[in-house]
Amino acid sequence: MKLKPISVCVLLLSVLFSSWLYAAVELNEKAPQTYTVKKGDTLWDISGMYLSQPWRWPELWDVNPQIDNPHLIYPGDELYLVWVDGQPRLRMKRGRNVKLTPNMRVSPLDLAIPIIPLDQIGAFLRRHRIMDLGEINSSAYVVAGAQGHLISAPGDRVFGRGPFPDGERAYGIFRGGDVYRDPITNEVLGYQAKDIGSAQLLSSNEDEVVELEVTRVTEEVRVTDRLLPNEDKVLDATFHPRAPEDEIVDGFMIAVDGGVSQIGAWDIVVLNRGEREGLEVGHVLAIYQSGQVVHDQIQGDNVALPDVRAGLALVFEVFEKASYAIVLKTNRPLKVMDKVKNP
Repeated sequence: MKLKPISVCVLLLSVLFSSWLYAAVELNEKAPQTYTVKKGDTLWDISGMYLSQPWRWPELWDVNPQIDNPHLIYPGDELYLVWVDGQPRLRMKRGRNVKLTPNMRVSPLDLAIPIIPLDQIGAFLRRHRIMDLGEINSSAYVVAGAQGHLISAPGDRVFGRGPFPDGERAYGIFRGGDVYRDPITNEVLGYQAKDIGSAQLLSSNEDEVVELEVTRVTEEVRVTDRLLPNEDKVLDATFHPRAPEDEIVDGFMIAVDGGVSQIGAWDIVVLNRGEREGLEVGHVLAIYQSGQVVHDQIQGDNVALPDVRAGLALVFEVFEKASYAIVLKTNRPLKVMDKVKNP
């Protein structure tokens, strides 16, 4: 399955003035007066050059009526700062001959710079899922390998048993991985579905036992591995980075992709908060580290220092009880169990 996010590039600039605008945006001290957009830039990179709170980019944008569609930015475009009624505004001078019409929609959208590195997120979503125990237990599974052999390479055959939806021919091979628990309540939030490979259905979906050909492997396939239909995910282009409407309480980064000990920019993390706590795709969260406990030499007791802000994360996939987020910015090494709060 190949993701084709043909419109994943655009709408960070399409919200002209958010309803939560209460104060003027704060420019960075070294914000450039002009900037020429380069290939490989993202809207988040550019907004971070200009703003101390990059998700407030729409408040800085000022529509240039000479541009057919000012909500798309391309390599070669020139951005420049102006002041309107004492407030900073960013305008754009088209640096290339792009005219957006209904008949030319796909190509220009593919050329526009994305909000964040969407290719990295797309690859992650193809490999990872968070599922509840009922979903896992009710899914199809590998019952045997061809001639009793273990499966180790593309081209090998495997037999599957269980529900195979009509019309579905491509399946992911998954194995139950980590159990995600809330660090405060110990509630099970979901189970990691670990990517093992891919397979193509060869026989009829109606057979009790079906035959599949393995097309991709990340490690040896085992009997009892689960077979799940590939999800045709297209990354949502309708979001713009924004702060959550509700207060996020007791939020933590509870796992990181790859099992590394330290977390840096562009790493993908699991959060212990999801749809039921009001999280949505596009929500920006501040990352905090717990303050140190120090000894107060005057009072003679120990006191905890305030939590220290250490970075920013953007939620890009939301489940009922947990979420995936990408770390956008750090000013110190992060780790699992660092807190996430409203920015």
